[in-house]
Amino acid sequence: MTRHWTIRQAPRMDGRLALVTGATGGLGYQTALGLASRGARVILTGRNPDKGLAALTRLQLDAPGADATFRLLDVSSLESIATFAHALAGETDRLDVLVNNAGVMGTPHRMETRDGFEMQFGTNFLGPFALTARLRPLLCAVPHGGRVVTVASLAALTGQIVFDDLQARRRYAPFRAYRQSKLADLILALELDRQARTHGWPLHSIAAHPGWARTDIATSRLDTEQGLQERLTRIGAVWAFRLMGQSAAHGALPIEFAAMAPEARDGGYYGPSGQGERRGHVTDAFVPPAARDLTIARRLWQVAERLTGTSLS
Repeated sequence: MTRHWTIRQAPRMDGRLALVTGATGGLGYQTALGLASRGARVILTGRNPDKGLAALTRLQLDAPGADATFRLLDVSSLESIATFAHALAGETDRLDVLVNNAGVMGTPHRMETRDGFEMQFGTNFLGPFALTARLRPLLCAVPHGGRVVTVASLAALTGQIVFDDLQARRRYAPFRAYRQSKLADLILALELDRQARTHGWPLHSIAAHPGWARTDIATSRLDTEQGLQERLTRIGAVWAFRLMGQSAAHGALPIEFAAMAPEARDGGYYGPSGQGERRGHVTDAFVPPAARDLTIARRLWQVAERLTGTSLS
């Protein structure tokens, strides 16, 4: 890997189409900006049209002449995903890069998606799974194979896939559910790589995490209805991110590396190089044993296909 990789070391992406979910702010916006700055035609997606327009306006200022558009996409909705994928397939015959970035973190009370899934599991994992499945034909239409970048998290290190309560109906804890969803994301990236090699798909699956990046998802959303202990824990986490974290632009570098760098390996996982992988330059990230467990991966894969009504096998 190139030492101290920066966006300036990324190859030109002229003529290539990239899609970034959750691109109206934070890591998604920075990733979209990085791709656009290297000449890619970028589709920013999100579920709020006002934020989408604002992000597009900001991107044009940050990268004059950028070829970018905004499209509505709610990754917590299987219907929205299906509609979006169908429309995109009618507009293009290939997709060079898909960055599955959109997500939610630590919803203080158990919530459900429109499809009845626990909000974090549905948005962070099942949505990206379904979107990748529906866009796979476009990704595989790229001559040397499209890239799928799945954004995981340090939270995956202590995550656990609770198969007998995936939707947290019996017991809900905000960050327990978040850790599960991000471990599932990492499993998705690694298993997608195995599936691609098994079936001979021209597709490259790579994972990345931002370390402790100072974004709205990480440094906001204190809920006054939470218990005192929960609020103190959340306040401590917010201040830890602010004091020891890095900017969204730096946090996006491992994601941009995974999306563009020729040296990014299929099945690789990238994050910051500093202590605890919280901040620093891009390097190989530690993969927790649970993410390497083939029994867990294949069981989770089957569950995801059944719940989403899509297939990535």
